[in-house]
Amino acid sequence: QVQLVESGGGLVQPGGSLRLSCAASGSFFNISNMGWYRQAPGKQRELVATITSGGSTNYADSVRGRFTISRDNAKNTVYLQMISLKPEDTAGYYCNANIKSSVSYYYLPYWGQGTQVTVSS
Repeated sequence: QVQLVESGGGLVQPGGSLRLSCAASGSFFNISNMGWYRQAPGKQRELVATITSGGSTNYADSVRGRFTISRDNAKNTVYLQMISLKPEDTAGYYCNANIKSSVSYYYLPYWGQGTQVTVSS
């Protein structure tokens, strides 16, 4: 069974920084795209950033220049470095990865359980 486990969320003041991590574990052959999404109360889940296995990145306009996504393929881990955080960044942050598991011919999307980021003074 494949699992994605996030860590690194918490409470931070406006202008502060946080680093989220998401590690994939279980029985699988390969991970293609990985990404971070977020969902604030009463709002739809939205894309924050994605990264391909080759390192190409994509960002939402609202976070470009403040957030950096990266990955360590040897550790099956994706990171999200967040700086200059704003109250509107407050949300549950969810890791996503397309994974070819040992029991599937196809790449399937997996989600982590989410980690809360709260930006408040």
